[in-house]
Amino acid sequence: MQKLILILATTLFFLSCKDEKIYLPKPRIYPKVVYPAKEYKKLTLDNCPFEMEVPVYFKPNNDIKKNQAEEQYKCWYDLYCEELNSYIHLSYISFDDRKTFDKLIADAFEMADKHNIKASYREELKIENAEANVHGLLFEIDGPVATPLQFYMTDSLQHFIRGSLYFNAGVNRDSIAPVFDFLKVDMGKMIETFNWK
Repeated sequence: MQKLILILATTLFFLSCKDEKIYLPKPRIYPKVVYPAKEYKKLTLDNCPFEMEVPVYFKPNNDIKKNQAEEQYKCWYDLYCEELNSYIHLSYISFDDRKTFDKLIADAFEMADKHNIKASYREELKIENAEANVHGLLFEIDGPVATPLQFYMTDSLQHFIRGSLYFNAGVNRDSIAPVFDFLKVDMGKMIETFNWK
């Protein structure tokens, strides 16, 4: 009887020691991004009193129905980049008095301030090109925000333009960081080459 118990115990011992794989969670990965070649062209838009150099992979898209309905939106464009699933919204407004100018500046700050809830940091960089009479601010907002880069530029007399970078995906700053850095250079080039017509 003791022999039988010993054989059963030994058999159970060896059966319980079978080789099982230990499964570990896979590391988080992100899709590979194929960046387009950096090449710029001068952009002149219908109904817009400005020009600038933009990447060739950004295509302008104008909401014709909205622009026909309301004169103030005739120079509102999205520059869409299909390869990086992102776009830069540009809205131009002309003004002729100080009250409107102050409201446009306040609106630009309000749009940037809306991200304070989710933002972990905001940097404001001065835009100054006295030769082209272009002045403004660039807002770089860190954190899971809808528009991590925003800017406004004006001649302080009659022209005002506001721009914002959007991604057509959930914004996790860690995952979009390489694409953001790539597009930040492009927005810098656009601002640097901006001129009123």
